[in-house]
Amino acid sequence: MELVGPILEVIKCFGGLTCRYLDNHRKLEENMSKLRRRVDGLNIRKKDIELRKDAELCSGKVVKKEVERWLEDVEMINIEMQTIEQKLCDVSYFSRGSLGKLVCRKIKGVKEIHQQGKFLDVVTVAVPPTRGVILQTTDLEGEINVNEQIWEYLMGDDVAMIGVCGMGGIGKTTIMKHINNQLLKEAGFDKVIWVTVSKELNVVKLQEDIASACDMKHLLPKNELERATKLIDILKTKRYVLILDDVWKQFSLLQMGIPEPRHNGSKLVITSRSIDVCLSMGCKVLKVQPLSKEESLNLFLNHVGQGVLQDPALKEIVKLVVDQCSGLPLAIVTIAGSMKGVDDVREWRNALYELCERVKSVRGLDTEIFKCLMFSYDRLGDSKIQNCFLYCSLYPEDYTIERGMLIEKWIDEGLVDECGCRQAMQDRGHSILNRLENNCLLEKGVHSRGVKMHDVLRDMALSLKKANPRFMVKAGMKLKELPREHEWTADLEKVSLMDNSISEIPPGISPKCESLSTLLLQGNHEMERIAEPFFERMPGLKVLDLSYTDIRYLPNSISYLENLEALVLRSCLKLRHVPSIAKLTALRKLDFYCTAIEEVPHGTEMLINLTYLALDSENLKELPMGILPKLANLQYLVTTSYVRGEEMAKLRKLEIFSCLFPDPQDFQKYIKSMAGARPINYSLLVGSYGVFEFFRHREPYLVWLQFEQHEIHKNVYFFKCRLRGDQDPVVLPSDLEALHVEECHDLLSLSYSFVFHDRVNDLKHCYIWQCNGIQCLLDLSYSSCNLLQSIETLHVRRLQTLRRLVRVGVPAMSTSQGPTLPAIFSSLKVFYLESCSSIKKLFSIELVQGLQNLEELEVVCCEKMEEIITSEEEEEGGGGNHVGGPMVPETTTFVLPKLKKLRLLNLPELKSVCSSGVTIHVDFLDYKIHHCQKLKPFPSCFCISGEKVFV
Repeated sequence: MELVGPILEVIKCFGGLTCRYLDNHRKLEENMSKLRRRVDGLNIRKKDIELRKDAELCSGKVVKKEVERWLEDVEMINIEMQTIEQKLCDVSYFSRGSLGKLVCRKIKGVKEIHQQGKFLDVVTVAVPPTRGVILQTTDLEGEINVNEQIWEYLMGDDVAMIGVCGMGGIGKTTIMKHINNQLLKEAGFDKVIWVTVSKELNVVKLQEDIASACDMKHLLPKNELERATKLIDILKTKRYVLILDDVWKQFSLLQMGIPEPRHNGSKLVITSRSIDVCLSMGCKVLKVQPLSKEESLNLFLNHVGQGVLQDPALKEIVKLVVDQCSGLPLAIVTIAGSMKGVDDVREWRNALYELCERVKSVRGLDTEIFKCLMFSYDRLGDSKIQNCFLYCSLYPEDYTIERGMLIEKWIDEGLVDECGCRQAMQDRGHSILNRLENNCLLEKGVHSRGVKMHDVLRDMALSLKKANPRFMVKAGMKLKELPREHEWTADLEKVSLMDNSISEIPPGISPKCESLSTLLLQGNHEMERIAEPFFERMPGLKVLDLSYTDIRYLPNSISYLENLEALVLRSCLKLRHVPSIAKLTALRKLDFYCTAIEEVPHGTEMLINLTYLALDSENLKELPMGILPKLANLQYLVTTSYVRGEEMAKLRKLEIFSCLFPDPQDFQKYIKSMAGARPINYSLLVGSYGVFEFFRHREPYLVWLQFEQHEIHKNVYFFKCRLRGDQDPVVLPSDLEALHVEECHDLLSLSYSFVFHDRVNDLKHCYIWQCNGIQCLLDLSYSSCNLLQSIETLHVRRLQTLRRLVRVGVPAMSTSQGPTLPAIFSSLKVFYLESCSSIKKLFSIELVQGLQNLEELEVVCCEKMEEIITSEEEEEGGGGNHVGGPMVPETTTFVLPKLKKLRLLNLPELKSVCSSGVTIHVDFLDYKIHHCQKLKPFPSCFCISGEKVFV
């Protein structure tokens, strides 16, 4: 009888567990619906909080840490929900109870997080606003008196509006950049606002720039009168210094939205070439004087180098050359750039002679600086380089030109020597750009990818083209209509109307411009129509750019342009129809990137001179058979349409290549034909679902869209295609840099489905996502190839059947060429593992030895993960990577010298980071461990800088 009580208790216990298990089994769908409702409610709250957050961020605040943490928790719940939904699709009858238990636990967790999201007060906190932007500038040589006088007026109460005037290139902007930076460091103004005005005053842009500097652009209304009133209200709340650089004409401050600066100690400074403009706006005028001879020589030597004075014969000539610059900083710097590195006395003497004989009077320009800038222009020597410089004047004033885009334009114009291949032309273009920068004829933009043309140099360039043939440049002037027909004179060579607001080219305009070679209309975003006769009398047109317009079709008169070499319609998102281009046999470039065309234009197969072809349209699924083989001169091909491997094999000159193959067989036909010359850049998608489905909502799509930035990309993507079965393994290019595999459910391992060449040192990045059949990444039973040895980034996501990273079999171990395990991940820097529900042990001791370059390790939502680093032997069907061999010592110490970041998130079964007795030495560790309920701190330890830290 004494045993009855305990037995009944045991029966009761098991009975309760059994009942709960059966309840979870029976109510799985019901509980799943409840969980979905809870998660939907959580996401609704998340959206509400994000709306509050966005509204409060507009006031210059930052998100609270507790709110950031809560949003991370919600995001984690969404990731877990995806995993649970996947399990529900694959759950067996006997696993329903376990899954039901997980769903019940998650319902409680979601409820808790929902409660935590009741933020009663604001979700952001205020931060000290930025007072302005530090500007890049050169050393200030001379102008000390003006600089000090400006500062005295700014610090005093007597003068509120200051006008800094002087001829172009004398240093007004340089002085004010130093003042701007000094104000930010020392003075007590709320805001220091810098706005470049330029010759063509754009009221809307000026207002927006001022409001942006105050972090209030979002408050500006669209109505012009209301916008000025609102801007006045914004500025009245602050004590500011407003610097308007390069003002060409007088305007009303109040109509612009700038209040009288005297009201609260605010100040206004304008720089202008005209003293009359400064006076008419009520400014106290300070005129910038040329540099003294001593200051001029110092500035010149700073740029040309002090070494020129070492030769006594050069000393006097150098001084005379500097004298010819008339104390103008821009002239001094430009000529110094042209003479840098020259040590031949005769060349210096010749330079002096040329400067003295230079034409000293040119209408519309300051004569003193013109002769100096013309000297630097002439010293370029090569007429093609000079024309490259002149081409920059076609862009709007103060425009930052992206380097790659500019070089592409030079290639279109034939200004870069035909070098036989695009890479050589690109290199030549960069060389020319560097020379123009080194000669100070172009300056670096706000970022390293851009260049700018000084407005004085732009004026000089445009003045040179006033003689025949000439330019008509009205770029960035907010034109709403095309220039009148009488302005389209017969001698025009290049016309630039880019970045305006021209809405159409109406009927009745058909300019007779037989010499016109370049027409740039890109950036007229509102342009929807080009009337039929417009191109009829432009027989010499070679370059036509209509990019970033809203045109829906091209007129039939495009067929008159039989000398056209470049037709650019990039990002014409509404363009659907293009007439026959069969007569445009001179075309070398055809760009339909990001358009809506529904078919390849008629006559494309006739373009035998074509070297550049971009076709990107969601409406164009496949390139018709027979077209590509006729375009044998293609060097550049980017398309989101399907191509055939046997056709691609005939394009032997390709250097840049991006396309889709419908299946691995077509891909193989192309890869096996790639003997000899290979593309420099390629990005290839294999699979029948299309690039738009694959990259939709995915970050890599940005890489695809920016493919032509002339950086090296060698990527292959496999998406929803067969990678095993009765098919041979897929042979990959030997120079492949990044491999992406997604939703290829019959993939068992990389080594089973792919053939890697012996030389795999280029393969740096590997992404394996949502492949339900894969059990291990690398199976050395099939191959001894060390294909992961060069991998630096490894992302593994949603592999439900993955049990181990590496499986080592007898064949590999008996091969002398097979790699030892520590070598497999020897280059790995970043490893990310997410939602792999079957893996229990991540790294074995042997694998850890090879992780000497590992910098970041992140493991997320792997519900069965028990241990990150294990010393246990591999069990059949388990998750370890141990290969047998000698017994592991009771105490094992490893050094991971580069490990800096560790993230372990939502690992409910994780018991330890490392097996007992294992110590990892690191120099520094930023770690985050979250939702790992079973993790015990004492078995897992890191030794950081000699001090043991438990995590």
